[in-house]
Amino acid sequence: MKILKVPAKDLKAIFYTFSRRIGIFVIFVFFLFFDSLYFAENITHSQLPINILMLIGFVVMYFRANKRTQELMIYAVILGFGGEYLFSRLLNMYTYRLENVPLYVPFGHAALYGRIFMFSKAPIVRKYHEAIEELFALIIVLLATVYVIFFNDVFGFVMTIVVFLLLWKRPKEKLFFFSMYILVAILEIGGTAFGCWKWPSTAFGVFEFLPSNNPPSGISLFYFLLDIGCFFIYTQRNRIAWKRLKKIEKI
Repeated sequence: MKILKVPAKDLKAIFYTFSRRIGIFVIFVFFLFFDSLYFAENITHSQLPINILMLIGFVVMYFRANKRTQELMIYAVILGFGGEYLFSRLLNMYTYRLENVPLYVPFGHAALYGRIFMFSKAPIVRKYHEAIEELFALIIVLLATVYVIFFNDVFGFVMTIVVFLLLWKRPKEKLFFFSMYILVAILEIGGTAFGCWKWPSTAFGVFEFLPSNNPPSGISLFYFLLDIGCFFIYTQRNRIAWKRLKKIEKI
């Protein structure tokens, strides 16, 4: 593996960057306890505690990010609200504990998007992006395979295949979406374990030929829509700067 050929010093720097950019966000998984079934049954049904925690975390991340990331995070919040109501409330793709769209979710999408964007743009990460992509691809394949074999997660496996097919045509996006896949998988495992939300036993609760785990692997596929939406809005609002960047890339 290419990652094994990375000098120890640089490998340590990559791990440090991952910990600072993404590892900190993983800690949020444990805060999902405040929206867990246990918390609801023994303390309060309210999602207010975790909403407040997420808003504070979002604000901190927002003001520590650069201007481009801040702009993308705002777009992610807006699109996150729309996407959650579409997939959760209208299409019944998954269901939250109180059968609503918790406030912490769209802000969480934006924070997640921002952290991964910063990680993928870090100089040390870009320098060894091929090695990191190879490692992440292996982790993803192993996860999806384990899920389909032991949990009959055909839906997640199919989505994982689609992720790889899409990235085959967009190789420059591999690092971003492989990172997204892994972080989303961690959040989904934590959220469903706590009972914050749940997935039906088949895709959308409709397609019997696509049995699904709770959660399915490969759900990060739908984050392509979030990324494309944020990217489109950003380029439309910054046309001059975007055209200048494209000209520089051609030189």
